[in-house]
Amino acid sequence: MDQNKVKKMWIADQGDGTYKNPILYTDYSDPDAVRVGDDFFMIASSFSNVPSVPLLHSKDLVNWEIINYVMERMPFESFDVPRYGCGAWAPAIRYHDGLYYVFIPFVDEGIMMCTAKDPWGKWSEPHFIKQNAGWIDPCPFWDDDGTMYMVNGFAKSRIGFKSALYVSPVRDEGAGLTAFPDEGGFVYDGHATQPTIEGPKLYKRNGYYYIFAPAGGVKPGWQTVLRSKKILGPYEEKIVLHQGNTQVNGPHQGAWVDTPSGEDWFLHFQDVGSAGRIVHLQPMHWVDDWPVIGVNEDENGCGEPVTVYRKPDVGAVYPVNAPEDSDFFQGKTLGLQWQWNANPKDGWYALGDGNLRLYAQKQQAGQLVSDMGNLLVQKWPAPQFMITACLHLDEMKDGDSFGLLSQGKYCDNLLVRQENGARSLQQRIEKKGKKWAEESRTDLGAVEGDVVYLRMKVRNAEKVSWEMSSDGESFHAVGQETEAAAMPSGWVGVKVGLAALHEGEGECGCGKAEYFVFQELE
Repeated sequence: MDQNKVKKMWIADQGDGTYKNPILYTDYSDPDAVRVGDDFFMIASSFSNVPSVPLLHSKDLVNWEIINYVMERMPFESFDVPRYGCGAWAPAIRYHDGLYYVFIPFVDEGIMMCTAKDPWGKWSEPHFIKQNAGWIDPCPFWDDDGTMYMVNGFAKSRIGFKSALYVSPVRDEGAGLTAFPDEGGFVYDGHATQPTIEGPKLYKRNGYYYIFAPAGGVKPGWQTVLRSKKILGPYEEKIVLHQGNTQVNGPHQGAWVDTPSGEDWFLHFQDVGSAGRIVHLQPMHWVDDWPVIGVNEDENGCGEPVTVYRKPDVGAVYPVNAPEDSDFFQGKTLGLQWQWNANPKDGWYALGDGNLRLYAQKQQAGQLVSDMGNLLVQKWPAPQFMITACLHLDEMKDGDSFGLLSQGKYCDNLLVRQENGARSLQQRIEKKGKKWAEESRTDLGAVEGDVVYLRMKVRNAEKVSWEMSSDGESFHAVGQETEAAAMPSGWVGVKVGLAALHEGEGECGCGKAEYFVFQELE
């Protein structure tokens, strides 16, 4: 495959001074962003995938690339195995006095903080700001007098209530919180008019404290803004962005950023199901000290999302870009698009000779593929695509299985299995509910030779189907088509990637991937 002909799957920049939404058709859930000079940085939830809390960079709010992760691994041994729906929930990023701060809520453990002087470099090890289950969606804020605060929401599943926002002073620039009732407390109860209010972001403008927070639920909800002359309230409320007559449901949690030229913009996500929570960019302006987000044709103060709009004025034109997706495994480290299904261990992989070696890990009797920690996965980059992977099988051992996976409600795995020196193709489908799972296995025939080409096709964000080839040119359909559906209660979209596992006793081998390439669907 010609590496020079491979293109990225979703480009928001239209090349004519406009962009289209979403700017990222990728599952960057719960985005938060900050501008430092003429650089924009965005982070997102990563839940139980590792490395954790992706960090993206842009010069114009439209063209983004992933540059780092805030945490190389989860700070708890419990994440040495997959824990779907747990882990790093909605984080927040801020910059103050030469230092970048990221607050990260672990829904079962507490709120942690990492810092860095250089966002491209190594971040500090996380430490607790608040050790308590159920505190979520934290956001730091520095007042005019230098006092540091944090606003947060609550997860009913862990603490017994929701729809409330809380503000706490933070002592010693992140050493911990000042205990209520000294200087903090509940500042807003949304049960009456803003149910399920969450994801708060705290700002100050023209003497007003503003809390931007979505309400009404992830898929059917809207954007609410609260304002007050006092940080502890009382707060007025106003809905400033809703779905209206558009196809953008939600629209959910996000971040207000400005440009050096003084424009205001709002980043938020939309939950589209299988692809997860994709990122939109909305224009924003102020009327009577209230923000209006999107377009407001009827001038009622509540905007609707835009589909195509002029790009932000950042004083220059920057190259068209998007996060990485395809990989030819030429580097010394894994591409930043890749994450593991749990905290990685030494010996899971190696790079060299133009290949990625995935060393098969023991799969215990009765263990599902989706419960393996060494799954190497990445997000969908578009609603429709195909992946072609060139796999080398010459270092496999008896008991090994190696191949592609689609991980969601249906964990659909197309694997080459070796037994008694012979190789065959096997489709393993795991259908998962909140508290149950079932597996089926179908043998699809012999695999001859040491190289096989496997292809996954995703159509209209609805169906996953498979093909194989022995020469990389002539492909034929194999296996059965499955539904592309996000995993229940995982709050993430369908992932795709590579799996290497070993069943039974005996020595584990490895599978080699020459490339893993996204292309437009044929």
